[in-house]
Parts: sequence; C-alpha cells; structure tokens
Amino acid sequence: MYQAGWARLCALVCAVCGVRAARRDAGMVTSEYAMGIVAAVAFAVVLYKVVTSGQVSAELQGIVKRALDAGV
Repeated sequence: MYQAGWARLCALVCAVCGVRAARRDAGMVTSEYAMGIVAAVAFAVVLYKVVTSGQVSAELQGIVKRALDAGV
C-alpha cells in the first residue's frame, strides 16, 4: 500500500511540475549543438580581438606592473 501511494504521489508531482516533458526533451539536437558551437567560437574570436587590441593590452600590462610594484 505504501508503494502504491508513493507512486501515485510521484506521478502527481511529475504531472504538475512537468518533469516527464522535461525528460523527453532534455537534450539538444545536432543542429542546436552546431549553433551553440558557432556562437561559442564567435564569442571567443570577439573576446580574443578585444583582449589583444592595443589599448586593452596596454591596460592589462599596466595593471600587472602596478601589482608587481606594489609588493616592493
């Protein structure tokens, strides 16, 4: 009797929360993986260009130099 009640309670919670629907559609399909990879690569390229630009590079070098000089 305990197991039957527990199973009914779990079924009710799953139906209310939509857990079964989430389990059926939990993963991405191949096209979504491809789009995710393209977006990640594009973001990495933009970030690389920003970090290696002259102004940002000079600022980063200045921050490192001030941090190393502060310990003296």
